[in-house]
Amino acid sequence: MSSAVATAKTRASAVALPASATLPWLLSALVVGLLIYYFLGIDEGATSVFGNTSVIHELVHDARHFLGFPCH
Repeated sequence: MSSAVATAKTRASAVALPASATLPWLLSALVVGLLIYYFLGIDEGATSVFGNTSVIHELVHDARHFLGFPCH
């Protein structure tokens, strides 16, 4: 009965990706990460690079405290 059940063994193989294919993704991830870090950690509202509005600061206010960034 066990011979009737065919078991297929597959092996995972590594795929080599050229640097030209991964570099745009890595750079995009870096830019997005730096923007998130800026808006969460550095933007203070009054000293914002994007104008004298505190809208972004108020949107991420609780996340700033949760992550340990001071803002007062």
